[in-house]
Formats: sequence, structure tokens, C-alpha cells
Amino acid sequence: MTETDVIVLGCGPAGMTAALAAHEAGAEVAIIERFDRIGGTGAISGGVIWVPDNPRQRAAGMADSREEALAYFRALDHGDLVDATLEAFVDQGPEALAFLEDAGALKVALLEGYPDYYLDRPGAKPEGGRALDHDLFSLDELGEWAGRITAIEEPKPMMLRETPLGGGSGIVPPEELQRRIASNERGFGQAMVGRLLKACLDRGIEPVLDVETKQLLRDGERIVGIAGKRNGDPFELRARSGVILTTGGFEWDEDKRQTFLRGPMDAPASPPTAQGDGLALAMASGAKLGNMTQAWWATTLVIPDNPWPTGEQRAAPVLIERTVPHSLMVNRKGERFCNEAANYSALAGAFHQFDPQSYDYPNLPAWLVFDEDYVERYPIGPRLPGQPVPDWVTRAETLVELAEAIGVPSGVFSTTVARFNAHAKEGHDPDFERGASAYDHFYGDRSREGTSVTLGPVARAPFYAVEIRMGLLGTNGGPRTDGQARILGHNGEPIAGLYGAGNAIACPTGGIYAGAGGTLGPALTFGYIAGRSAARANR
Repeated sequence: MTETDVIVLGCGPAGMTAALAAHEAGAEVAIIERFDRIGGTGAISGGVIWVPDNPRQRAAGMADSREEALAYFRALDHGDLVDATLEAFVDQGPEALAFLEDAGALKVALLEGYPDYYLDRPGAKPEGGRALDHDLFSLDELGEWAGRITAIEEPKPMMLRETPLGGGSGIVPPEELQRRIASNERGFGQAMVGRLLKACLDRGIEPVLDVETKQLLRDGERIVGIAGKRNGDPFELRARSGVILTTGGFEWDEDKRQTFLRGPMDAPASPPTAQGDGLALAMASGAKLGNMTQAWWATTLVIPDNPWPTGEQRAAPVLIERTVPHSLMVNRKGERFCNEAANYSALAGAFHQFDPQSYDYPNLPAWLVFDEDYVERYPIGPRLPGQPVPDWVTRAETLVELAEAIGVPSGVFSTTVARFNAHAKEGHDPDFERGASAYDHFYGDRSREGTSVTLGPVARAPFYAVEIRMGLLGTNGGPRTDGQARILGHNGEPIAGLYGAGNAIACPTGGIYAGAGGTLGPALTFGYIAGRSAARANR
């Protein structure tokens, strides 16, 4: 193939959605991937999709509306929202999901009871409904392509809604679990990527791997193709209608990260394929940029001797561990500094707090501290209750010894823990209001009542600590688009033939992480919009 209608760069959820949308609109499509794996960050994610007024919500009779969704976003706006793209997401998100389900590319269900993240804002849904989970999918349906999915070696034979992350018990009958493993059935982002890929393959859209795109080709002012290398050989492909950038974020490119991101970030949870290729191509084409200092922030845990296959440091988001009882977080001074159970993206603000007097970030390093009651009941990273505590967890018989081991002032630390314990026993945290929000309860121990789902004293020796790092799930800045997913130039006008979606563009919701799946909802929606827009460009 030397020419096609639409070229999609990037074979993640946004890219495969764009390819499907363009194909169903009548275009010939080529989907190009730089690496030898498919799925990107989506494949290692929980796979949750957040879309207001979505088809599953409507079928369940749960009330929602365009007006409520827009009110919710605008109540959170700090100047980074653009009406055209925000409204395109809210208006076309339900349509995009319906399209993907009809195409066999998604099979989703309500993540029951999962609330939006900012429940004090108008339009928020404390009862949930906007977050969707994936049904199981057997990767055996992909044949040899199954081995090309990112992190395929780490099976997830459960649906998110069955796990504590999704409000479930985490228990599947052993015989059912064995059946799923034998059938190679996966949940989470693996199910999402698997179904999307199967839908593409069923339509003859076979990803072209190992292509490093060096430049976008032009004919006058119009983008008409790509040029680069494949396995060291020259590679060129022309596009009659357009090129769609869906190559993910830029967090693994040190230069771009240093240039654009605000605040410290040293432990991304995404795979190291997010190197900003699409950003570089867009900048070289004269694209207008937006939202560049923002990201889908997340506190992370780095486990020693667990790198990516390519050698880069690997990190995992910390969600349950900092929310369940018998735990708290302290900074280098041995003081609490946040509501530990707050949503992960907003929590970055506490870690990015800058002290002009010391000219430093006082809440880094930070430590998650817990006790023996915690160890008996709750996980820490991959370690499950009842399993031995790994060597990378610091352990001490007293709080004073633990403080010395992690390098914080023992007197302040002991006072901090004593104050927290007193408030935990009373069931109220006057310092940071941990447990006051319905969201705080979602990742807590829901076998308990009231605020005790998240508040419990750290009092039973021995005591433990692990360092909590500042990371992210992906960046969300890049070239600006309009509501048709057309990438804009410096003059605010569309660059002819160039489109974008996913973490490769300035997110339609700005830096607002509205709820679980707040990254994938806009990504899939704009993939759908971009595919349709590109397919119709020359018609």
C-alpha cells in the first residue's frame, strides 16, 4: 500500500476508534504504530469509560443531561476549558459509545455506585452512572495478534466491577476463575483493547507495526501523508483525506516533560511508549498548543526490580492503599498534608505545593504509613492480605524507630499519628475531612460503617512505611482541535488534512478529571469524531 484515504498514527483506544469510525464512514484506512505492541496506556489501564448521559445510563433509567454535564465541568473550570471541544465531547460521547457497541468494538456495563469525583459541584452524580466497565473478552479471538497487546503477560481475568477497585469483593469462585484463565478471558483495559482490535481486524484493518514516522507530508498547506522508517527501511504512505494523530502523551520524553509539565513528576504509571511523537509532528506542522502543563496525575508506587521489558522504571497507581483504614500519609516533616482518600488527579495539588521560603516542594518525599491491622486486612501493591510483607516495605517495632528509618522527625511524626488516631476513633477528621465525601468511601473498606470505611487508627505494632511518588496516567496537553477534531494552526484555523484524539491532543475537558474513566471517555469520543471528519474531508 502506498496510498489510502485515512492514516491513523497510534494503535491505542483512540486510534482504533478513529480507524473504525473512518472505515464505517466509507474510507480506506491504515493504522500505523511505532512500536511492536498494541494498546498503549489503555491496555494497562482499568479501562473505565466516563461519558455523561450514556446509553447504559439511559437504559437503567438514571437521569442525566447535557446541561448537568456542562454545569459540572464549568463549575470546575480554572480557565482551561474551550467551549467547542467540551460541548463536542458532551454532545457526541453517547453517540460514540453507541457506535462502538453496535460495531462490536465495546461491550460495557454500569460501574454501579461509582460516584463522580467532585460531588460538591452542580451536575455531579453521587449515585454514579457515568462510569462504564468492560465485560470479559477472550484474547484467543485475536489469534496471533493477542501476543501483540501491551502487558499481555499480565493477565487480568476479572472485570473491574468484581474487584475492590470497582466496588466488588475481589472474590471469584475458583472454578470460574480457572475457566476464565483457560479461555484466556480478560477484563479491564485488556478487554477494551482486545475488542477494539478484533473489530478492526474483522474489517480488514490490520495494524502496521514498527513504523517510526519522522514527518508529515504536505501538498501546499494540506497534510497528505507520512514519511519515516520501518525496520530501518524508508517508509512512505499517502493519505487522500487526512492523517489522525492518536499517539498518546509525552511523559516518557525527558525533554518534553521538562519543557512543559508543571511540578515534579518522576514515576509515570503509563508504559514507556508515550514519547510525544504526535506532539512533535504537530509542532512541526505549526499546530497551536493547549493544556501543556497538565496531566492525568496520580500518586504511584515504585517496586524495586520490576522494570518494563525495555528497562525503564515501572510504577503503579496508589488507590486503595491510601484510602483504607489504619493508614495515613506524611511528608518529610512527619506531618499529614492532605486527605489521603481524595481522588488521585486532584491529589497532585498537595504534592505540587511549593514553599517559597525553602524554595522546595515540602510534601516530597511522602510516605504511606500503616500498621499490623492494615497488613492483616489490606493489600500493598501486588502483596495481598495474608502474604508476607515484602522487603521493599520499611518495618519497625515502634513509631520512633519507623520515623528514624524513613528520615522524618520522630517527635513530630509521633504527634501526627497520635492526633490522627484520636480523630479516627471519633470518626471525624477535622484536619482534612477524610471520609466526608462519598468518593472517599468508594475505595475504602465497605464492610465497615460511616467514616470508619476509611478512618482507622495506626496503633498496632509493628509499623510500616512505603514511599509514595508523584506520577501520572498520561499527559493531556497537545495540539488544539476544534469540535470536529481538526488540529488548529497558530492562526486558529484548521490545518487541512490533520486531526487528533486521545492524549496526543489538548484534552476536550482540559485538565479536569471528572470521574473514573475521565481520560478514556474523551479519547474514544474524539477518536470517533476524528475518524468521521477525516473520512468525509474530500467528499
